[in-house]
Amino acid sequence: MKKTFILDTNVLIHNPHALETFEDNTVVIPLGVIEELDTFKKYDDERGRNAREVARTLDTLREKGNLQEGVPLPNGGTLRVDISTPNGHLPAALSHMKIDNNIIGIALMLKEKGENVKFITKDINVRIKADALGVIAEDYETNKVNIDELYSGWATVTVADAQIDEFYKTGKLSLKDYGERVLYENEFLLLKSDIHDGKSALGIYRAGLKEVQSLWFKDPEAWGIKALNREQHFALNLLLNDRISMVTLVGSAGTGKTLLALAAGLLKTLDEKKYRRVLVSRPIVPLGKDIGYLPGTKDEKLMNWMQPIFDNLEFILDKGHLQNDAEDVDDKVQYLLDSHKLEMEALTYIRGRSIPKQFMIVDEAQNLTPHEIKTIVSRAGVGTKIILTGDPYQIDNPYLDASSNGIVYLAERFKGQELFGHITLSKSERSSLAALATKVL
Repeated sequence: MKKTFILDTNVLIHNPHALETFEDNTVVIPLGVIEELDTFKKYDDERGRNAREVARTLDTLREKGNLQEGVPLPNGGTLRVDISTPNGHLPAALSHMKIDNNIIGIALMLKEKGENVKFITKDINVRIKADALGVIAEDYETNKVNIDELYSGWATVTVADAQIDEFYKTGKLSLKDYGERVLYENEFLLLKSDIHDGKSALGIYRAGLKEVQSLWFKDPEAWGIKALNREQHFALNLLLNDRISMVTLVGSAGTGKTLLALAAGLLKTLDEKKYRRVLVSRPIVPLGKDIGYLPGTKDEKLMNWMQPIFDNLEFILDKGHLQNDAEDVDDKVQYLLDSHKLEMEALTYIRGRSIPKQFMIVDEAQNLTPHEIKTIVSRAGVGTKIILTGDPYQIDNPYLDASSNGIVYLAERFKGQELFGHITLSKSERSSLAALATKVL
């Protein structure tokens, strides 16, 4: 039996192409949703752009027939705009003035008519209300990743003791017969001896050759920043390898995601001159405040949002780098900004740009939707390297969670690509106090 999917506004704002993801079933958009989209279309942020894109899609579909009666979708399904007023279908406790409640009422009405109804919304409270009234309500599952099964970027492989010796001698080891699980391109491996517990080696897997090779950098270091654990060691290998142009670093607070990325960017830009500048950006709108409400120029406004970046930058520069250019850390930071070797940019202004030959760091990427991530990554020009960092368990966007945010979606979809690398950092190295807080609070 075909299903009837009723979509909430937040689903279309989250993914403007959501209409095309329900196969050959019926998709219903209540009139109230279109009214809310009309409000969002005036915004200059991603919500506004997505609302306008949905409006254009509906306008195109309108040419195929009457939206109220239903028009065919490209995937074989049907789209219908429901203009019903669900009077009498809602309990008195629910206000009829709220669009969300009216959508639930429409779902109840269609269910009474015998349709196999599912209400799709990213609003948890709305799902709870719908469920209480007997309407099947679900989150928008497309683009979701099982966070408990997220690709970690490295694995432990047990091999024969003699193979460890072979690996140290030749720098490579064939794993053609390894069939315990799929290994991915650029996945780091901890090779362990099958008879000696303390005997091991670190390597990187090359899927095309079906072999593990020695790490690109044995003791990676960037501007005085060295790896404090195995995962940071892997991360620095990815950050310093020019062949890898897309890196995702996922981990909790204090694991070193931003610090490692920033140090590697400065090394590659200022010392090795592989890139024109380090471009750092963070999402602003999902934090609940708009950049325009802060006083001053764009750069002055960004100072408030970018303070965590400056904290990491000051830690790196405090080790004595750029000592010939400035006397104290503040002057060193200002030198980097004035010379345009370091640039801070709001993600609001990334769209529409082409960004060639830059070391681009997107911090707090867990607050971005998969659609926003696609927009950002598609800005990369020739020679640009993009690093996404984030903690999927610290999300400020009300319609995202650990499984549906952009960074975990990209990490899962990109795994196995030759130009991509990922590492999940699990150990906090900020301080003993920070590590304890991460563990017990």
